[in-house]
Amino acid sequence: MRAARLIKMVLLLQSRPSMTAAELAQELEVSERTVTRDALALSEAGVPVYADRGRAGGYRLVGGYRTRLTGLGRSEAEALFLSGLPGALREMGLEDAGSAARLKVSAALLPSLRDASRSAAQRFHLDAPGWYQEPRTPALLPTVAEAVWDDRVVTARYRDAERELEPYGLVLKAGVWYLCARADGRSFRVYRIDRFGAVGLTETRFERDESFDLPAFWEERAAQFARSLLRAEVTIRLSPEGARRLPYATDRAAAHEALEAAGPPDGRGRVTVSLPVESEEVAYAQLLGLGPEVEILEPPALRKRFVEAAAGMRALYD
Repeated sequence: MRAARLIKMVLLLQSRPSMTAAELAQELEVSERTVTRDALALSEAGVPVYADRGRAGGYRLVGGYRTRLTGLGRSEAEALFLSGLPGALREMGLEDAGSAARLKVSAALLPSLRDASRSAAQRFHLDAPGWYQEPRTPALLPTVAEAVWDDRVVTARYRDAERELEPYGLVLKAGVWYLCARADGRSFRVYRIDRFGAVGLTETRFERDESFDLPAFWEERAAQFARSLLRAEVTIRLSPEGARRLPYATDRAAAHEALEAAGPPDGRGRVTVSLPVESEEVAYAQLLGLGPEVEILEPPALRKRFVEAAAGMRALYD
């Protein structure tokens, strides 16, 4: 346990000019006193860890010290190669850079681990687009990716409006590329890259807000977007089988919340729930697949459509 922590500490210091004891403690999930003891242990083992004293002090490696990747195990090496997304790199115009990086990492590994790249590629493959979707790479994606890597301000035309953006990160979701950017130096927003009419790189570089967390930001905005689509509500009565299948027929989070908020089942085991939906039309298409496991109670217009659908199916199969 401690050996793994010491290796991680060296790699953290190797990747940054210096780190305070508090920063290291947070990354390593230990106390600052443990960080002090670990730094001393590394120094005694010959790793040149230097401690700067004072309020602005911290720990750093001196003499250009670099550690080799000989501490990687097979599973770690294979996971490293799996972390790359060949298709995404190609679409961003970074395929050659990614290939060169994999070769350099392979060369630094122990001889017994150098087949990790091939081993991982033969066992796992990521295909990001959904089924029945033609994958399309936005023509402006390489330009946007260059701006993201270089922290360059861009001027962009989005839905016929001109904007100045600070591009913070790219997200590939179900085959669609999105840009998370700060608009006009203020709030962060999400933009679909295939909806940009034009993107121009400027010579201005912005100062990145280091507190910005791309995965956390995307998770929050994606959840907000999903909730924003649910603008209507229907009241339904579900059999036990219908309750089990509801999350697979409609928005999963909304279905789970509705089922948790439902009252106790009736004498036949059925529960009545109020379910947020995108629209009555969407609810009709989604809930019809549950067949006799669901009964529409409200609104009356949707219940009437289900009555007509049931009558039509009975006439068809009579």
